[in-house]
Amino acid sequence: MDSLMDGNHTAVSMFILLGLTDDPTLQVMLFLLFLCIYLVTISGNLSTIVLIRISSQLHHPMYLFLSQLAFADMGMSSSVTPNMLVNFLREKNTISYFGCDFQLGSAAFFGTAEACLLAVMAYDRFVAICHPLLYSTKMSTQVCVQLLIVAYVGGFLNASTFTFIFFSLLFCGPNRVNHFFCDFAPLLELSCSDVSVPAVVPSFTAGSIIAVTVFVIAVSYIYILTSIMKMHSTEGRHKAFSTCTSHLTAVTLFYGTTTFIYVMPKSSYSTDQNKVVSVFYTVVIPMLNPLIYSLRNNEIKGALKKELEVTFSV
Repeated sequence: MDSLMDGNHTAVSMFILLGLTDDPTLQVMLFLLFLCIYLVTISGNLSTIVLIRISSQLHHPMYLFLSQLAFADMGMSSSVTPNMLVNFLREKNTISYFGCDFQLGSAAFFGTAEACLLAVMAYDRFVAICHPLLYSTKMSTQVCVQLLIVAYVGGFLNASTFTFIFFSLLFCGPNRVNHFFCDFAPLLELSCSDVSVPAVVPSFTAGSIIAVTVFVIAVSYIYILTSIMKMHSTEGRHKAFSTCTSHLTAVTLFYGTTTFIYVMPKSSYSTDQNKVVSVFYTVVIPMLNPLIYSLRNNEIKGALKKELEVTFSV
């Protein structure tokens, strides 16, 4: 990448991440904070995956999708947090050209997969509540596998778009990225090539994915709410809706932040606001999801209690 490009310009071989702060004391505090968050994220999501795998009472489509959501959360956090933690301890926060591309692509892949999985989980709840007698047919193993393939293929295609656009950009200097990871918007600001098309394409693809998945979620919950309102039993209504509260909480957190980053006009918020929101959806939300589902889901709490009783009885 040191070859001359565009006349007298030299291509950039690495980027400098400016991070969240340049205060040494605050960097140490943030390192400890984000290290704790990352450890909770990995242990919480990994525990969710293991529990769903070993507990027979959780061998249902909803929990299969939840285990994949936990995997996507670990991937999202791991694509950003380890590098950020290392940079807190280094005087010069650098990342290679290809390392930056990998970080951008992996964040796009796992973020898109998570959006698709949340939509799939909404469809699962729609079938369970609105068509309970057909649930085993409509959500068969084959159908579940197909839905997962769609989610991960969507992630791959969106990540490929970001990667292709990244390689089409020329970076001639400066190479200081005003962010804590290689996000697309601050990289675009450093490019010395025409960014009129590159600025639109990723926003269009990310916006399209958000629009489609939000549409699936919205339609699913319209039917769910209609079915719940038709139930004569108050207890039945409460039980039906309680199976959706964890999912609705996760949806609100995820789509609220990603819409702010990738859909809203860049002129409507500052770089510092971008960093704060990015911390939330790349670092904090992956930690919160297993807590949301474990604290609000009686089946998961029951399965965990049963496995602990079995373990300690042995």
